[in-house]
Amino acid sequence: MVYTIMGRTADLTVVQKTTTDTLHKEGKTQKVIAKEAGCSQSSVSKHINREAKGRKRCGRKKCTSNRDNHTLERIVKQNPFKNTGELHKEWTAAGVSASRTTTHRRMQDMGFSCHIPCVKPLLNNRQRQKRLDWVKNKKDWTAAEWSKGPRVWRKRGEAHNPRCLRSSVKFPQSVMVWDAMSSAGVGPLCFLRSKVNTAVYQEVLEHFMLPDADQLYGDADFIFQQDL
Repeated sequence: MVYTIMGRTADLTVVQKTTTDTLHKEGKTQKVIAKEAGCSQSSVSKHINREAKGRKRCGRKKCTSNRDNHTLERIVKQNPFKNTGELHKEWTAAGVSASRTTTHRRMQDMGFSCHIPCVKPLLNNRQRQKRLDWVKNKKDWTAAEWSKGPRVWRKRGEAHNPRCLRSSVKFPQSVMVWDAMSSAGVGPLCFLRSKVNTAVYQEVLEHFMLPDADQLYGDADFIFQQDL
């Protein structure tokens, strides 16, 4: 014989509450649950509703405001190649009181995730300068940090967003250099800043080749052999 215990949800025993939760997760109706748990259907309903409301209220209140979160999102978008520690430092410098773990959690809540960046070519001096600035910013990285490789914080669908692309030089700049080498040693490099014509080449021989030869050979004879 099944006895129905009437009364408030608080009157349910631990066993009845556990039975109710288990059968509810299995998709059983409240009528079936009440019969199996040995309590009234209203008690089952109150317990289920109370548990649902309790789950919504569970957890600590977020320590950051919507304004704080918007600030973090702006920081991440402006500095997508920085790591969590650097982004956390900028966020707290903006007046937000949060731990590094909270910073990482908020970034994930916003939809940001860490990826290896796609590569785009550098086509002009401004883009090359931005790449140079990025490298300078990482000049003090340790070997352990570099071994992890570059990462970018981006949202889904932003793989080819220019802000999230890693730059590389498609047409690297070149420089023309002249030098002389011999069995007695080598001379200093001569960087040529213009196209080489007859006049420029003669100046190179006069101001670099001859002084180098005097220093290397002194009064001894030597044979100058022109490349090509």
